[in-house]
Amino acid sequence: MSDSPPSFLATGRGKLTLTLLCAIAFLDFIDASIVNVALPAIRADLDFSVQDLQWVPSGYLLTYGGLMLLGGRLADLLGRRRVVVAGTVLFSLSSIAGGLATTSGALVAARLAQGAGAALMLPGTLSILTTTFKEGGDRGKALGVWGGVGGGASAAGVLFGGLLTDGPGWRWVMLVNVPVCVIVIAGLLLLVEGDRRPARLAGFDALGTVLVTGGMLLLVFTLVKAPDAGWGAGRTIGGLAGAAALLLAFLVNEQRSRNPLLPLSIFRIRGLAAADVTQLVAVAGFLSMFFFLSLYMVNVLGYSPLETGSAYLPLCAGVAVAAGASAPLIARAGTRPVMIAGLLLAAAGTYLLSRIPVDGHYLTDLLPGLMVTSFGLGFTFVAVTTAANANVPPDKAGLAAALLNASQQIGGALGLAIFSAAATARTDDLLADRRPAPEALTGGFSRALLAGSLFLAAAAVVALRAANSRGEASAPEPEKRPGAVPVT
Repeated sequence: MSDSPPSFLATGRGKLTLTLLCAIAFLDFIDASIVNVALPAIRADLDFSVQDLQWVPSGYLLTYGGLMLLGGRLADLLGRRRVVVAGTVLFSLSSIAGGLATTSGALVAARLAQGAGAALMLPGTLSILTTTFKEGGDRGKALGVWGGVGGGASAAGVLFGGLLTDGPGWRWVMLVNVPVCVIVIAGLLLLVEGDRRPARLAGFDALGTVLVTGGMLLLVFTLVKAPDAGWGAGRTIGGLAGAAALLLAFLVNEQRSRNPLLPLSIFRIRGLAAADVTQLVAVAGFLSMFFFLSLYMVNVLGYSPLETGSAYLPLCAGVAVAAGASAPLIARAGTRPVMIAGLLLAAAGTYLLSRIPVDGHYLTDLLPGLMVTSFGLGFTFVAVTTAANANVPPDKAGLAAALLNASQQIGGALGLAIFSAAATARTDDLLADRRPAPEALTGGFSRALLAGSLFLAAAAVVALRAANSRGEASAPEPEKRPGAVPVT
């Protein structure tokens, strides 16, 4: 008879817990893209300027990425359920404020608060998952579902954004979060065991917190503004230099602190840094693909918000299929080959999409590239998430989750900054040659998509340095009472 513990994921409570955790992740991921299709309606209703309109998506990205590391460490120190609940409450209240906003400033403020709430929610949620599902194949299956949710959320955001904008109106892009947040909070209180440990804030690294939060916020802000200000502008160079100085000071402080916010020993975990860098470079390519392809559909092909969102339905299906196939592939071959195969598939699919013509057709010019990319996206997100959490001790699970997701947010900001500059330069050159506007726009979008495919290929090279995990569980914890979800 086997001495291995019974599978928690096989129980009804285990399935409900995984569904709850993935719902939280979906909520956070989708809000980075759900507003994109609604931007024209938001601009008309709240009288945004063209320049200020970018802060509707970018405000969320700024605080989400800038506060992610703090959110992960607070989850480890104060208790994961406590921090996730607090973040969900903030996310819900800011969604109400955004949905009821009557001025552009109020909506941007709500998006900043939403990003802060998401930064508290996501690292704790992933750390609950990685410390809960670890018997047998539970962890690999759970991370497979999580990776599929992460991979498909950006496409689903465009789909739901189109449905809501064409239906009840853009305000429901924000308000739809509220009932989901209520269900999430109830589920956390019912399914996840309360945090047993008292707050451990003695000697809390306040200086490190200020330095890393300031550095991350300045870095993301500078990347977001770089396409408008110009990469050679003094403001851009000064912002990047200031962020580098703050983050360098943070690393020096962490070496000296008795209770560091980021224990640098976490990078001794084999392959962790490589997995995080792979995520950063890959997301730069993935997010840009969604962004520029959506602009092409709306501004060149004349798609409505609903048609643009619906165009991504096959991609969502492909991501789901690939994510489902990832767990057994990882168990057999390990994360590295699955990650590399996924990234090369995504690079090939994005390259196909970069060949879009002015008079493109969905079935011949978009669907083939979307389907190839979808499989790459599903394989990549599952494999990277599994590799980045392999062998991470339970007391560092929140921090490891925060590092992975901070890489994702910085990668998204970096990709949009670089590729927007490339697209704008190409479009301006074509307009200067007196090319028609649709042709000039298509040329710019094509250039950005080509650059995105190169980034995805580069991420495959970085992935060669990642650990080849087969979903091993982290270091064992003391025995817990059956049926309860362990949270520290």
